[in-house]
Amino acid sequence: MPSIFKKTANTRLFFFISVDILSIVFSVWLSFLVRFDASIPADYQPFLLRIIMLAIICIIPVFHFYKLYSFSWSYVSINEVISLFSATTISFIFLTMVISFPKYFPLFLGFPRSTLVTSYILIFVFCASSRFYKKFQLRMAGGAKVVKRDKTLIAGAGDAGEQILRNMLSSSSNPYLPVGFVDDSLIKQGVKIHGIKVLGKLADIPYLVNEYGVKQLIVAIPSANHKTIRETVQLGRKAGLWKIKIAPQLNEVIRGEVSLKSLKDVDVEDLLGRESIQLDRGELKSFIKDKIVLVTGAAGSIGSELSLQCAKLEPSILLLLDQDETGIFNISKSLMAKFPGLKIQSLIADVVDQPRMHEVFGEFKPNIVFHAAAYKHVPLMEVNISEAVKNNILGTESLAMACLKHNVEKFIFISTDKAINPTSVMGATKRIGEMICQALSQQNRTSFISVRFGNVLNSRGSVIPIFKEQISKGGPVEVTHPDMKRYFMLISEACLLVMQSGAMGNGGEVFVLDMGKPIKILDLAREMIRLSGFEPDTDIAIVHTGMRPGEKLFEEMMTAEEGTVATQNNSIFTAKLSRIESKEFNQSLEILKKAVSVRDMDAVKKVFTKLIPYYKV
Repeated sequence: MPSIFKKTANTRLFFFISVDILSIVFSVWLSFLVRFDASIPADYQPFLLRIIMLAIICIIPVFHFYKLYSFSWSYVSINEVISLFSATTISFIFLTMVISFPKYFPLFLGFPRSTLVTSYILIFVFCASSRFYKKFQLRMAGGAKVVKRDKTLIAGAGDAGEQILRNMLSSSSNPYLPVGFVDDSLIKQGVKIHGIKVLGKLADIPYLVNEYGVKQLIVAIPSANHKTIRETVQLGRKAGLWKIKIAPQLNEVIRGEVSLKSLKDVDVEDLLGRESIQLDRGELKSFIKDKIVLVTGAAGSIGSELSLQCAKLEPSILLLLDQDETGIFNISKSLMAKFPGLKIQSLIADVVDQPRMHEVFGEFKPNIVFHAAAYKHVPLMEVNISEAVKNNILGTESLAMACLKHNVEKFIFISTDKAINPTSVMGATKRIGEMICQALSQQNRTSFISVRFGNVLNSRGSVIPIFKEQISKGGPVEVTHPDMKRYFMLISEACLLVMQSGAMGNGGEVFVLDMGKPIKILDLAREMIRLSGFEPDTDIAIVHTGMRPGEKLFEEMMTAEEGTVATQNNSIFTAKLSRIESKEFNQSLEILKKAVSVRDMDAVKKVFTKLIPYYKV
């Protein structure tokens, strides 16, 4: 426990004991006044000091043993009163035994024993009153401000659970009334933490919810895998709990930053997220530190997260480029606030504008380029083919040529699983973007690297924000096909793996990220409805709208012909691709440019089929 918390706990203990000692002194003195009609004879006055000292010696250790100094006085309840009564009774049994044997304790010979009964009653009353005082004061002084507290069970009796409980006990305005912990550790069973007991294991949650009338569950197991968190949440739901919160990440627990404000509602990321990825942070740091880094599409979901992760690794300059003026303003402002010492340059530009790209590269001379600028919405690109080609193919070529001319070290192209056996215009344009990188990498000047991954959770325009909006409106939630599956990954994980791939790559590779197991979109929709406190198909309807143009039921990460080669990172693979014949490829690109310029979409698709044998129109 950090020293500041130890100091606070010691001060609190000293205060509580001092209040009890004053209560004991006053109670014994008052009992003597009652016994002798407010005038204590001189012969009995020595007994007063002796019995006060003996009472303190007998009572305080017993109170401490009964954990009467380990709870918040704001939340004192009948349980504490029962403990106080038991501790006071046992203390007076010891005290009575001492003074009942004058042979061994001659200082108490002739002691007026009737004062013991009065002292016993008064000490219990005054100690109980002192404990109820703060609660009474809160109700009288600001009754309207007293928050109704729900009985809360904390899953996890480790550091995170302890920090959360301590915050509950020290705050008078939180909605949580802790009743106990659950933890699968055998050595923690029955243990008390700040007076709150570990009542059982995670599997006991349904029983304990019913037994103790629990209304809220806090999952405080930051080191657990997603399977454990998912099962814990499901046990809470099984018990009828919908108020379920989750503690923050392990690094925040280590820094002692867990508070009630840091608790968050269970989100789909917590249940569908993958296990922690492994990164070579030393390699990442040396890759980015003191380099000039350019991120295109920096206002988008992937680009903004890439910018954030790069900023953490201390580049000498971070260049943020996008057409979206407002988006660039927002991400720049956010990063400047988080990294005040970092030099950030905001650039409004279109990657298709080759003269502008050469101007940017000539002025800032970036060492590393992350190319995240792209049109990504599959149905939209089916009806805006020329724009998809211009932005995703010609924009990539424009940027890549600028990299070659200005001696950029590495160019990392953000690709997609939709580039494999593409059935959509968007997928085809991204595959050709990969091919541009493969072809140019043969010139051995700039290392061109492509990285493929699937959908990222909660990215702008992805299915999760759409489902959230539909649920907030009361439904229906629209799923295109009941059997549709997609790979999902957290934005932060995807961007870190993109950066790791960039650090690992030598040029010409297409890296494939391990996306785990694909998830049924229908299951995702049902899970999100339950997270919102509703029952699928009962409270919120799910409707099937049919597959949209260019969509597939299942996205692959590679073709059957490609296969993969393992890398030193178990989350990253290299796709085995056939060599690009630069002359033929460049001829096809020229035909593509002419077809787009005259808006001949049939000719565009013919080029697609020539370059990508598996493209399905």
